[in-house]
Amino acid sequence: MRAADQRLFIGGEWVAPDGGHYEVIDPATEETVGLAPEASRDQVHAAAAAAREAFTSWSRTAPEERAAVLSRAADLMHRNAGRYAELAQAESGATTATARGMQVAVAVARFRRYAKGALEPVETPLPPQINEAGPMGRGGVLGALAVRQPVGVVTCITSYNNPWANPAGKVAPALAMGNTVLVKPAPQDPLSVYRMAEALDEALTEAGIPPGVVNVVGGTAVAVGEAAVDAPDVDMVSFTGSTAVGQRIAEVCGRGMKRQLMELGGKGAAIVFGDADLDSAVAGIGTTYVFYSGQICTAPTRALVHRSVYDAFVAKLTAYLGFLKVGDPRARGTVVGPVISGAHRDRVESYVELGRKEGATVVVGGERPAPLDKGFYVAPTLLADCTNDMRVVREEIFGPVVAVVPFDGDEDEAVALANDSDYGLIDYVWSADVARAFRVARRLRAGGVGINTVGRNMEAPFGGFKRSGVGRDVGSYALHAYSELQSIVWPG
Repeated sequence: MRAADQRLFIGGEWVAPDGGHYEVIDPATEETVGLAPEASRDQVHAAAAAAREAFTSWSRTAPEERAAVLSRAADLMHRNAGRYAELAQAESGATTATARGMQVAVAVARFRRYAKGALEPVETPLPPQINEAGPMGRGGVLGALAVRQPVGVVTCITSYNNPWANPAGKVAPALAMGNTVLVKPAPQDPLSVYRMAEALDEALTEAGIPPGVVNVVGGTAVAVGEAAVDAPDVDMVSFTGSTAVGQRIAEVCGRGMKRQLMELGGKGAAIVFGDADLDSAVAGIGTTYVFYSGQICTAPTRALVHRSVYDAFVAKLTAYLGFLKVGDPRARGTVVGPVISGAHRDRVESYVELGRKEGATVVVGGERPAPLDKGFYVAPTLLADCTNDMRVVREEIFGPVVAVVPFDGDEDEAVALANDSDYGLIDYVWSADVARAFRVARRLRAGGVGINTVGRNMEAPFGGFKRSGVGRDVGSYALHAYSELQSIVWPG
């Protein structure tokens, strides 16, 4: 199936969209990648109904059968990895290394991880309880078992910043637990998600699984996303995206008592103490805040640096950014490609201008990189002399912009500055005093903390405090997120 002919995937069938098609644009060239389908509200609800119908049989399949389907899907994705990476790069503007290694390869790894996850025990025996005789009956011993059951139909609304790894991180654990899914991809780069659906369709068909386990419907209209949330057949919504949209989704879920998993915005604080290894801190912060052109919610976009090393830090980070090649993501050596769209480039640039007006010093960046006359490029930008009350420090920009805030006091001041934020996804601490770093980490109101590293452990729970989200996933925690707990009690 050519991208230009893309259809919706509903109930095991490739269906023509009621709303026609729209163009998917390559952010690096501004050329058309393909035509994506525009679903109607009725089609979204039909997809949810198909998932509901399939839930009864899929939820009763043996874990080994679900594992085999996920493993087979991973094999199919791996077989076509080169072609899939090219499409992901064209849709998202990711560099070649990112499209191959951080998008498609991570998606394959996640399907393999949750093929094993389908086999993890879902029953936890609890200690027996001795009950005295009373109005409820005779005395005795009661045994108990906690059992994780699938939630039902899960709507997975995915983000544009990773059209392979993000949906895989939702779909694979949801299916492993016995749920069926309705996937609503981001409108900017949805074609990759339909390729994932093709692989799953082939794996499910080979296994003789009835249709409807996986459904994919997309579009640019707000009504498409609303229908994916308010459909009466949907039991849970898993969403990655902005806090503002997450709040609206949560309101609808609240009315229907639908379960939620929300991975929302971030404004990660990186605390750099006076005894820190500055080269390590600069490399970690510099690499991460420009990764995927800054379009990641885990980026350390607030650098809180002790005054004693502030000037040295800014100088080193300035020099480091000078080595990062900005340009065509297909070219060898490119580190920073385009942002997703012209509208988003304008938004990022408006924040840089706002920073100037607020009193920040634009040390690096602040203008469009030359000589790129096509594509939605933003130069990596370093804002110095910032204060914590500036909007560029408080609001998520979602672009390659870092704000450096000096502090003069001890760890109490650093913690207070870091926690003075609406967000709390991932923070970072750099210090040669590991005991202090751990002590500070425990005081930070964030779902994750990196100590002298920007690395992630992919079995550790992932999610945020405050406006950065609700719930946790990754590793076995994702299996828990897509399940309900049931208790079974019996007389011993």
